[in-house]
Amino acid sequence: MTDLAEPAVRRQPIDIATGGLRARLPAITPSTAIGLAVLAFWVACAIIGPSLVPFDPYAEDFLAMMAPPDAVHWFGTDQLGRDVFSRVVVGARDILLVAPLATLAGVGAGSIIGLVLGTLGGMADAIGARLLDSVMALPFIVLVTMALVAIGPSNVTVILVIAIAYAPLVARTVRTAAREQRERDYVDAARLAGEGPLAIMFLEILPNVRETILIELVTRLGYAFFSIATLSFLGLGIQPPSADWGLAIADGYGFLTGGKWWVVVFNSAAIISLVMATNLIAQGIGAFERNDR
Repeated sequence: MTDLAEPAVRRQPIDIATGGLRARLPAITPSTAIGLAVLAFWVACAIIGPSLVPFDPYAEDFLAMMAPPDAVHWFGTDQLGRDVFSRVVVGARDILLVAPLATLAGVGAGSIIGLVLGTLGGMADAIGARLLDSVMALPFIVLVTMALVAIGPSNVTVILVIAIAYAPLVARTVRTAAREQRERDYVDAARLAGEGPLAIMFLEILPNVRETILIELVTRLGYAFFSIATLSFLGLGIQPPSADWGLAIADGYGFLTGGKWWVVVFNSAAIISLVMATNLIAQGIGAFERNDR
């Protein structure tokens, strides 16, 4: 009798643990799954795309200039006879390298600034808030011009400009979240327990604003994709001979009036898909964090 009862007793904790683990797993919505799938596709293109494309994306063929999409060139060719499909696939590499670095730099700096200001409060918070407003009032094109004059057009310039532009925006959001957490009872309890400002900032407040920072990171990444494409379109971002999508749109824009749409359309679709994917992921993260509360 004892041997027969023991398995049921032992299985109960396992069932409880399994149920608790299942309850903690995030429910991925269809829109979030689509966003993750699209982002994973472009990451795969950036990593292994150059070895899979049917044509050399940089090989020029003056006998096939601006050929429309067909069975050979699926997305047509550009003004130099280069295969557009191959260039769209390979073009994911530069933007997926520069955009995350720029976003991480901007969100990282902004999160630290916002966390410090929101935790300290007082005069430091007031002065810091005014400085953030001053930086945000500076037009984006002025930042680009200043960076171009200082270090010239390059990927480093793009990363620097986007990081400077995003840092005050993120700092303001994180500052607001940190100020709200600073008034909570658990912070007062930490002060009474003898924790210093740094401990309160990083051990108490930071874990409770992590969802704000994560949503900012994913959302700003989508904006970075669009910003980089815009800068490249203006000739101020990623430079030739890159297969960057913004550069391709700038090169093919003048051919639209002649009915040659494929260079602009396919490269624009790639940019839009990346921006939409990151927005869908950000919405999914926000929904999960709200449900987790």
